[in-house]
Amino acid sequence: MQNQRKPNRLKNYDYSTNGAYFITICTKDRRNFFWNKQALNCRGDLWSSVQEGVLSEYGVMVAQEIKKIDEIYGGTVEMANYVVMPNHIHLLLVLYNDVPVGDGRPKVAPTTSRIIQQFKGAVTKRLGFSPWQKLYYDHVIRGYRDFLQHWQYIDENPIRWLNDKYYNTM
Repeated sequence: MQNQRKPNRLKNYDYSTNGAYFITICTKDRRNFFWNKQALNCRGDLWSSVQEGVLSEYGVMVAQEIKKIDEIYGGTVEMANYVVMPNHIHLLLVLYNDVPVGDGRPKVAPTTSRIIQQFKGAVTKRLGFSPWQKLYYDHVIRGYRDFLQHWQYIDENPIRWLNDKYYNTM
């Protein structure tokens, strides 16, 4: 009997709906591509609030591509918060469906899967190889409290790196 993968999407949910989404994307085999080697075994109290100081060259490129998401989607997508970890990233996206464009017609927000597919493709092109695993995790934010909890999780994730479920010494 083959193991069946648990569906990672809400059944019959439109992922271009207005709202916030928490997304986690991991690297293939949880390889540590995105932090400098000296930062990988840092205790939380040594974590610098200036994340770019610990990012590897690949991590800097990933952060640059994340920062482009707002402008790429012209007001229909907002990158509310994010963190680049050694072997995964967390994003807190907000979609604004039916945003009027210059001529007054509504511009429909893309789906989360389209945003992630294009983001992963842009990073892959810049790096010259794909660091990503095939799928990603998403969570539809359900209210203000849920939003704040995920925001805090993103902010505190680097501090908890050595105890993170994705922690890997590779």
